[in-house]
Amino acid sequence: MSERIRNQALKSKVMTAEEAVQFISNGDMIGTSGFTGAGYPKGMPAAIAAKAREAQERGEEWAVKILTGASTAPENDGVLAEADAVSFRSPFNTDPKMRAKINEGKVKYTDIHLSELGMYVQEGFFGHMDVAIVEAVAIREDGSIVPSSAVGNNIEYMDAADRIIIEINEWQAAELEGMHDIYRMPMPGARVPLPIVSPGDRIGTTSIDIDPEKVVAVVFTDGPDRNAPFKPVDETSRAIAGHLLDFLEGEVTAGRLAYDRLILQNGVGNVPNAVLAGLLDSKFENITAYTEVIQDGMLDLIDAGKMTMASATSFCLSLDAAHRMNDDATRYKNHIVLRPQQVSNHPEVIRRLAPIGINGMIEADIYGNVNSTNVAGSKMMNGIGGSGDFTRNAYISSFVTPAVAKNGDISAIVPFASHVDHSEHDVKLIVTEYGYADLRGLCPRDRVQKIIAIADPEYRPLLEEYVEYASKSKARHTPHDLSRAFEFHTRFLETGSMKK
Repeated sequence: MSERIRNQALKSKVMTAEEAVQFISNGDMIGTSGFTGAGYPKGMPAAIAAKAREAQERGEEWAVKILTGASTAPENDGVLAEADAVSFRSPFNTDPKMRAKINEGKVKYTDIHLSELGMYVQEGFFGHMDVAIVEAVAIREDGSIVPSSAVGNNIEYMDAADRIIIEINEWQAAELEGMHDIYRMPMPGARVPLPIVSPGDRIGTTSIDIDPEKVVAVVFTDGPDRNAPFKPVDETSRAIAGHLLDFLEGEVTAGRLAYDRLILQNGVGNVPNAVLAGLLDSKFENITAYTEVIQDGMLDLIDAGKMTMASATSFCLSLDAAHRMNDDATRYKNHIVLRPQQVSNHPEVIRRLAPIGINGMIEADIYGNVNSTNVAGSKMMNGIGGSGDFTRNAYISSFVTPAVAKNGDISAIVPFASHVDHSEHDVKLIVTEYGYADLRGLCPRDRVQKIIAIADPEYRPLLEEYVEYASKSKARHTPHDLSRAFEFHTRFLETGSMKK
């Protein structure tokens, strides 16, 4: 305890999660740490779920509202959803049990750009913040908090909350201390330009100063993050990565990029991680990243000497990579900076640094609109995450995806996106295993053939057929036949396949 809690006053607040749950009440608004399965509370969620069940067994309604940084894990979102302990959730979720509750309408869910949620909390948009539950690796002598593997919205939640519960996770390496760059974003009207001109620039401190009087409990845990493994790079992922690298090579040839001037933003997922693997054998050197999440591929690039610096708000690592981080955190601190998500996703900084944005998607339509969130227009998958922050502001915003899903029954290229998160104005590049469509500078009708050319061959005739019908309309700028625009989706809902 003495090594992890160096503030004498807060040592007296140590208790179990089962004891600390006394500070959680029905209807509370709770802000927790956690971003992409890293740095979330490991002990308190189960205790809150147990309290909810006890109340429900007495015939009482009992649920809390939860804000996080982004996704957490089954032992957080999952246990709370299973106990019907959540009435409201934001901003991003990947847990299947919580997703089911959201899509059943049992949990109200608000999908928000990740750069904006902290500001909304500062402004009181969500109402009163009752409790902040934050994972840390240490409490310093001055009472400040050293975050663990994610920073997220920890600052905003602890500033706004009446009560703070700190979870000290002894599984997380104590040597993470010093990796963070903590900057408290001023309120609108008092902001100044963020002095970040390269991904490694530090502008803050290495811990979060808090009001120690707010701390009502310190809970010790000892468990890893979600640490889900990435799938091995398969033929499809390798082909997608190859096409994206071909595009980047073309940008170098055109004089718009240099082999030693590549800054990346990488969304979470197997395909974006495969792109990082492809860079290992590329001509690109001195790669940097200004992104949300550090994935396995970035550690590999750092270890190979190909990546010099990566800035993010969180890790998203497999278990093997997490052990590498824990074992060698002192070295990785020379190459990694973890920031609050208001900074990691800040549009001003993204536009200045001009990274290449690489994100996944659910579907894109023939004119370049992209759906990242809602299956068939209404079923929430995960949320927009930070893809909106980067897509609107990156130098080149690309979306990568296999051309089909569900054994070919779903096409990732459709006539009209059933939900639009990223409009044609922001999407610059779409990549599948069949190639890439560079949409820059093209009018809607000129994008069509480029996008259809990277669809699965089985779906190309159906897309061409739709274009032929739509082109008979009097509106020639973006031709659509609204009576048939969603045929792919309605056919899938009726038959289980988008194919005829």
